[in-house]
Amino acid sequence: MQRAIDIFYKFLELLLILLLAGMAVMVFLNVVLRYGFNSGLNVSDELSRYFFVWVTFIGAVVAFREHSHVGVETLVMMFGRKGRIVCMILSNIIIIAVSAIFFWGTWKQSPINASMVAPVTKLPMIWVYGVGFFTGAGVVLIALERLLRLLTGRVTEEEIAAFAGENMSIEQLAERSQ
Repeated sequence: MQRAIDIFYKFLELLLILLLAGMAVMVFLNVVLRYGFNSGLNVSDELSRYFFVWVTFIGAVVAFREHSHVGVETLVMMFGRKGRIVCMILSNIIIIAVSAIFFWGTWKQSPINASMVAPVTKLPMIWVYGVGFFTGAGVVLIALERLLRLLTGRVTEEEIAAFAGENMSIEQLAERSQ
């Protein structure tokens, strides 16, 4: 099962690379066309914006899985093992609640987004904003799995250290604080 999950996340990373590359190519091509030939592709403006939305929301799930989001390590480092576990449990409960609200909001907004179309591509806007389903569900599932492992005592010392920021070098900590 873990192998399938790892393959899925490798696919997401590849998708992020393709979306970012597509966005860069479209914007570069449009700049060259506008300044060099006094023309442009309207579709590239629109699609590059949508790619940016998708990169942001898909990247949020990947970053959450890799513990790459901003944390408050300064506070958590002051606690012992039990205090850190309590903080991990509370943060995962909050993350589940917020992500579930985000999913629900996307669900409530989806009929409107499905009925609206993009001005140039005529793409239904649910294809743009529907990525909220993926992000909300993805973060909830990851946080639920973490919460379950915390409550059953299957959390590793490495995960607790990562949560407290203890597994990072001085350079990595300085980079995160900028």
